[in-house]
Amino acid sequence: MTLRVLGVDPGLTRCGYGVLDAGRGRSASLVDVGVVRSSPEEGIDQRLLVISRGLEEKIEEHAPDVVAIERVFSQNNTSTVMGTAQVSGVAILLAAQRGIRIAMHTPSEVKAAVTGSGRADKKQIQTMLVKLLHLEAPPKPADAADAVAIALTQLWRGPGPVRLDASGRARTSAQSVWAEAERSARRARESSTSRF
Repeated sequence: MTLRVLGVDPGLTRCGYGVLDAGRGRSASLVDVGVVRSSPEEGIDQRLLVISRGLEEKIEEHAPDVVAIERVFSQNNTSTVMGTAQVSGVAILLAAQRGIRIAMHTPSEVKAAVTGSGRADKKQIQTMLVKLLHLEAPPKPADAADAVAIALTQLWRGPGPVRLDASGRARTSAQSVWAEAERSARRARESSTSRF
C-alpha cells in the first residue's frame, strides 16, 4: 500500500503545498507542488477563504492519506504567527472534515529529517530535496520547497500504513524504513572504507 502525504507550509500570503508518494525503502516521488496565494490587500476573511479553497482543491485532487503541517512556533512578529496559526487551522479543519489524519512537525524536526541537522538552512534543505527526489531543480518558491520537506518528514518519521521495503518485507511505519535505510547506508560506507 502506497502512502500519500500532502505537506503544508502555512502562510497567509503564500501557503506552500507538496504532495509525495512513498516508494520502496526510503524513496519518494513528487506528485505536485506549488503555493496558494492570497492578497495582502484583502481582509483576513477573504484571504482565509482563498487559502481554504486552494487547499481543498489539492486535497480533492490528490486524496492524501495524511496532511502534514508545519507546527507554528513563537516568533517576534506576532502578526506573522497569527496568520500562520490561522492557516494551520484551516488545513487541520479541511483534513478533519474528510477524516484524513493530520501530523504536525516543527521546523527543526523537518531540517533534521531531510538533512540530518536541525540547524540546516533553506539552501541545504533544497539541495537535499533535489538529490533525494531526483529533481532537476528545487521547488519554488521557498514555501513550496518547505511543504515538500514537511511531507518528506512525515513519510520518513511518521506512522503510516503497512509498506514494503526493498526486499519485499512488510514495514509498519515510515520510521522503521528510515532506520533500515540508515543501517544500509552505514554498511555501504564501512564497506567502501575498508577496501582502502
